[in-house]
Amino acid sequence: MSYCSLIIFAFLILYLVYFLASDNSDILSNPYNGKRQDLMNERVTRGNIYTSDGQCIAETKIKKDGSEERYYPYDNMFAHAVGYVGNGKTGIESTYNMYMLTSNINPVFAAIEELKGNKNPGDNVITSLEWDIQKAAYDALGNRKGAVIAMEPDTGRIIAMVSRPDFNPNTINNDWKTLTEDKSSDSALLNRATQGLYPPGSTFKLVTLIEYLRENGNYKEFEYECKGKDVLNEAAIKCYNTKKHGLEDIKKAYAKSCNCAFATMGVGLDVDSLSKLCETLLFNKSMPCRFEYNSSSFVLDKNSTSAEVVQTVIGQGKTMISPLHNAMLACMVVNGGYMVTPTLVDSIKNNSGREVKSFAGGKGEQILTDSEVKFIDKCMKETVASGTAESLSGGGYEAGGKTGSAEFDSTGASHAWFIGYAKKDGKSIAVSIIVEGAGTGSDYAVPIAKKIFDAFY
Repeated sequence: MSYCSLIIFAFLILYLVYFLASDNSDILSNPYNGKRQDLMNERVTRGNIYTSDGQCIAETKIKKDGSEERYYPYDNMFAHAVGYVGNGKTGIESTYNMYMLTSNINPVFAAIEELKGNKNPGDNVITSLEWDIQKAAYDALGNRKGAVIAMEPDTGRIIAMVSRPDFNPNTINNDWKTLTEDKSSDSALLNRATQGLYPPGSTFKLVTLIEYLRENGNYKEFEYECKGKDVLNEAAIKCYNTKKHGLEDIKKAYAKSCNCAFATMGVGLDVDSLSKLCETLLFNKSMPCRFEYNSSSFVLDKNSTSAEVVQTVIGQGKTMISPLHNAMLACMVVNGGYMVTPTLVDSIKNNSGREVKSFAGGKGEQILTDSEVKFIDKCMKETVASGTAESLSGGGYEAGGKTGSAEFDSTGASHAWFIGYAKKDGKSIAVSIIVEGAGTGSDYAVPIAKKIFDAFY
């Protein structure tokens, strides 16, 4: 018993040392630690938030009466990514709260300032966001409801995150009642980019394509004569506007977003195997993120009806996905088949610019084989060369992608999707775009992608 007690105490001491020496900011940032945070706020002036290219997007201003005020120089533009302080905290303001209330300046200077009764400057948060890409995405989406995510495929760094409708964090206290009553059903406080869940529409054909390649070694021999509509497993399927695509191979079917061809491919797939693939792709699972998000869902199983299978493989049915998750799938095609870890913050720096902590993203598990990546890349590029994203061609960069028109009610109204990427001179970018209730991805989402790609290059 004595030895057991000594071992337990030893473990307690080691854990305490580990906790104090390691990153305990997540626990200290917990809302239940409000008193601790208030105490730190009495001694430290909250640090600033910057874009990766040095633009200040959140700062603490000292008013004439000595009180502090949180100020956001670009109003709504970074609203959901950065968040707000007032009526609680959200976004980066919440997740990295303790870092900004911690001062890592020279201890001697810190002690002198405290003796004088002055506050020490808090550490600054350096995000992965790039000002010009954020501006391009924000302007391109305009006043339409929806979301845009732009990422570096190899690192997982999020360089743009836009959600509309939005809010002005500078006036959050005055606007709080209007925002929370939400009489117009705008859900302006919701970050659609990470928390919005939508039917994926034809963007899910990327997943169907992966599973088909794995189950059919002769996939290059696939042919289908599209007549604009078909009946499979007693489910009526039609292509957009009942367009007849004619004779197609698998690349043409993908590029033209042929529902009939993909439904034909999908009905022969093993449902259990497709479900396992979706789990590997992080459907119904948590994602490696340090910010608020909602998990995508895939509910097809062996008990599903044949009609549900047909609808699911073309992106309808009950499957739901977030723009963030779709961006991660687009990254996977560019970076050699790896699932990336999305990051919104690069580092923490003290007031003099010394790096205190860095946050690494990067590649995780390799999901796709090299041969799968090569063929899927060809399909994505064919979509730009001769398919539904043809307006992206001629931009001076290699581009690939997948459009989607996701029906969400009985009237046939649809969200406009685009996921894709561009490459040039070893520099690449991946995007995920949704415009709510707009119509086709070709008409509404692809033009937004083009403006982002043009700004990036």
